[in-house]
Amino acid sequence: MDRSDLELVLAVRQHGSLVMAAKALQLAPSAVTKRLAALEARLGLRLFQRTTRRVSPTAEGDTLCERAVHLLRAFDEVESELRERQAEPAGPIRLAATFGFGRLWVGPALADFQARHPGTQVQLQLTEQLPDLAVDGFDGAIWLWNAPGERATEWVSRRLAGNQRVLVAAPRYLQQHGTPRQLQDLADHACLVVRENGGGPGQRFDHWRLQREGESTVRHTPVRGPLSSNSGEMVRDWCLSGHGIMLRSLWDIAPQLASGELVRVLPAYAMPDAHIHWLAPYRPQVPRRIRLLVDFLAQRFADEPWRFRPALVAAPPGSPRKR
Repeated sequence: MDRSDLELVLAVRQHGSLVMAAKALQLAPSAVTKRLAALEARLGLRLFQRTTRRVSPTAEGDTLCERAVHLLRAFDEVESELRERQAEPAGPIRLAATFGFGRLWVGPALADFQARHPGTQVQLQLTEQLPDLAVDGFDGAIWLWNAPGERATEWVSRRLAGNQRVLVAAPRYLQQHGTPRQLQDLADHACLVVRENGGGPGQRFDHWRLQREGESTVRHTPVRGPLSSNSGEMVRDWCLSGHGIMLRSLWDIAPQLASGELVRVLPAYAMPDAHIHWLAPYRPQVPRRIRLLVDFLAQRFADEPWRFRPALVAAPPGSPRKR
């Protein structure tokens, strides 16, 4: 049985007439009659009941037609994919990302991808609220958390990179106020708090969820300080100026850690965070340009390029401890 046999039985079922099926397939009626008879003889089954008024599928004919729909669709998808592989990917790509990570890391990556594939047109929308990707016409999002619960079954998710929030301070602050040696010491320090996401019900900004490397226990550590803001950039500026200790994502402070403007505090601890994900509405056939982009981003971020490991150290052991 070949592709033309599947197209034949579907045409006969659709039109209910050998003459009309022949016309749709641009064949002579006699050719359709002979081919259908030959197929039934080869299978040893009667696929259609024929009367003077109508041709109707038998139970076996219906089963074959249902399978034929899926098989022909698979043929089309294979042919489309093979054609795509021979051609340079082209077309629009519409994406969403958060402001900070999008500006620092996603934007440069997309510029490099577009230069590699000049037939693509990439549009990036920076936002702090995850859009309804399908409704708003996005091909996908590069997001710092996984899909929300109500979308988890509707969207495709792929992990692109890990993400940690770590404790940091300017060396000047630690020289003046001492270096915390254990979590309880944070209560004696000025902690700079980011009040993100609008402060929804039950959201606590005065507790940092910290986890020791290699342990599963999350410790809720109370913190306090005279300065807080809904702007992470503002809190980072305060921290750089020596006003306190901050909990911030590694990707956001990579240059400052590399230069020594900031150093890790209690480096064995970090906030357990969701990873960086590719999120996209489910579609049965993903365009090649999108597949190439996701693979490119996964490779780009696989080694977490914001991790400048030599700089990720605590303050010098000899610095005084605040009492």
